[in-house]
Amino acid sequence: MTTTQQERTEEELKALAERAGRDLEDASALEILQWAADTFGAGFCVTSSMEDAVVAHLASRVRKGVDVVFLDTGYHFPETIGTRDAVEAVMDVNVITLTPRQTVAEQDAEYGPRLHDRDPDLCCALRKVRPLEEGLKGYRAWATGLRRDESPTRANTPVVGWDEKRRKVKVSPIARWTQEDVDAYVAEHGVLTNPLLTDGYPSIGCAPCTRRVLEGEDARAGRWAGRAKTECGLHG
Repeated sequence: MTTTQQERTEEELKALAERAGRDLEDASALEILQWAADTFGAGFCVTSSMEDAVVAHLASRVRKGVDVVFLDTGYHFPETIGTRDAVEAVMDVNVITLTPRQTVAEQDAEYGPRLHDRDPDLCCALRKVRPLEEGLKGYRAWATGLRRDESPTRANTPVVGWDEKRRKVKVSPIARWTQEDVDAYVAEHGVLTNPLLTDGYPSIGCAPCTRRVLEGEDARAGRWAGRAKTECGLHG
């Protein structure tokens, strides 16, 4: 009998992820997602920041009704929430919205207003990292939209790897894509995108910590501008 994903130990899952990362390095995004869907079934989900719905759209082509997990931090741009609602309405996916344990007002009462200005790492931990860890508990594998060309910190992103922090398989099906590849897929399939992408925001996070990017800047230069911080903690 074939070992199911529920029966695999963490060590077996880690070995599986590392092997798949090598074997699927040159595979297409659809092939990578097909492998994940076949291997993990309902134990696989897609996460989306709702910059665009490219990975969600790709995943829906290999698994109808796939779970798409979205983190509602309470600080999102209205356009981001609107994109989530549109994805839920028109795509064959199951959008699951995660929220932090505290509302913004409750967090302000405990930590003081504008925690994101004083301690952005703590704010991200409370409003992104911890909710995602809770939300992913029922899954053995999750997919992201990480791309190697986005920033130096993502240059070595494997198409399939092991998420040591969460002890899960992490799938990045478009890791090898460029922005041109993304744009071409969006145009070919009419994929929903966040309106802010065409308004100077090539990387979209929480409104208080995201600004427009200036000409010649890195695509993620608008995130936590003026700080050494480059990641929210979801990806290492």
